[in-house]
Amino acid sequence: MSCYCLELPTRPIETALRCVNVALNPSVALAGVMTDAQAEHERSYNGLPGAFPYALRTSESLLFKGYVVVAVLLTVAIALIFTFGLIGVLANSSGARGGTFTFSRTFFLFVGLLVVAPLLAPVLLVARRHRRTVSSVAYDRGLALSALVFVASLYVGLVISVPPALQESTRSEVVTTLYELPQLAGLVPPLLAVGLMYVVHRFLK
Repeated sequence: MSCYCLELPTRPIETALRCVNVALNPSVALAGVMTDAQAEHERSYNGLPGAFPYALRTSESLLFKGYVVVAVLLTVAIALIFTFGLIGVLANSSGARGGTFTFSRTFFLFVGLLVVAPLLAPVLLVARRHRRTVSSVAYDRGLALSALVFVASLYVGLVISVPPALQESTRSEVVTTLYELPQLAGLVPPLLAVGLMYVVHRFLK
């Protein structure tokens, strides 16, 4: 607060009045400093957990706000699924050699990261854009739509990759067509969705 009095007075009258105001009203000056600190805190966030409430608070797109909630729920659900799956991998590979065990665990975690990363990317991009520059509703909405397309592509990819022994009889021609595709084709829809997300980010940026 007293730094104003130590500055070179390019505007002597304004500087003098400011110093008098600080001296006579220290509580008001302290409140101003706290307000500036609070405003600076609201313009930033700390790490990945802080990006979610920050993006939710700063975005003006209702669609994106809804996607933030969906992303949190899906991330928690996928984390639980992969955690229990990893426990199963550890149990089934208890008698395997060290190299095979390490590869199975690493590959399982790698696949989980590939699934979760595109879910979190739109939230992180929007939070980063709002912190550094002024974002737009079109950018937030576009990323939310592309992220929802990615969520739908995960379902399509899972249907394609279902083993023949686990496929259920259905009257849907769409599902039947997806069942007939090679299992490796299940990677195509998520990859296309990630590419769409990147294009939307670059186009609306």
